[in-house]
Amino acid sequence: MTRREVLFYTAILAVLGAGWGITQPLSKIAVSTGYKHFGLVFWQLAIGAAVLSLIAVVRGTGFPREARHIRLYVIIALIGTILPNSAGYQAAVHLPSGILSLLLSMVPMWAFPIALLLGNDSFSPRRLYGLLAGLAGVLLIMTPGLSLPDGVALHWVLVGLVSSVFYAFEGNYVAKWGTEGLDTAQVLTGASLVGTVLAFPIAVFSDQFIAPVNLAVTTAGQALVVTALVHVAVYTAYVWLVGRTGAVFTAQVSYLVTGFGILWAKLILDESYSPFVWVALGSMFLGMYLVQPRPKAALAALSPTGDTRR
Repeated sequence: MTRREVLFYTAILAVLGAGWGITQPLSKIAVSTGYKHFGLVFWQLAIGAAVLSLIAVVRGTGFPREARHIRLYVIIALIGTILPNSAGYQAAVHLPSGILSLLLSMVPMWAFPIALLLGNDSFSPRRLYGLLAGLAGVLLIMTPGLSLPDGVALHWVLVGLVSSVFYAFEGNYVAKWGTEGLDTAQVLTGASLVGTVLAFPIAVFSDQFIAPVNLAVTTAGQALVVTALVHVAVYTAYVWLVGRTGAVFTAQVSYLVTGFGILWAKLILDESYSPFVWVALGSMFLGMYLVQPRPKAALAALSPTGDTRR
């Protein structure tokens, strides 16, 4: 890979990090006027499904509908969107956006013990230290009087962590049981479509359904639409980038998502943090660094691969 290509792909990676990072403050805005989690999850899935289906038509890819494919779509829809995002939207009502970004940085750290339980990985002291560093950052956030605003119940931090646990399990599920011969875009499209069908009755019967007109005329609705569109765009670009630079290079986006998430929260929501939040950020960055697999080849000698998550 030439120096120019490295700079080009690094710039794209930064854009992806900025894109994913901005979804946290946008989610905070989406819940700011009383919209509930099931209604928000439904529209996030529905918008994503519409855009991804259009991309599938352009690509000329089909939508496999055998029983094994439907089962995969249901599982990915549940563990990759409906359950984690429901928890995330509930936590967003109570927690600062920057704290939510910190909690999501736990995904690669939770992935390690889950991988051990599923037999996807072998024990590594180095990666254990990474998990402990991440947990130290969480404890700093949860310690009364250090990081959280006054009046915020500590259990909302645990609710916020639910999202990262599910995302970590999602990646391990795919690693162990595969995608039934489908590529990543097909899985995401199928999961979005099936997830929309699953989430609709839940939103309606829980009295959380959001009228379509509100998506256009309210700030919270517009924030939700932008969040869904940004996620589809960034994820599609992420898959493309993995195929050209490899999973090791693109894994660095975790740092950027967390950093940009805190920056966007400051710029958009004018959030401010105690010094202990920055210590927690450093601890979590250390954790992410330690848990990432270290290839034998140097990072500068990147070779294309074809696999990837979110």
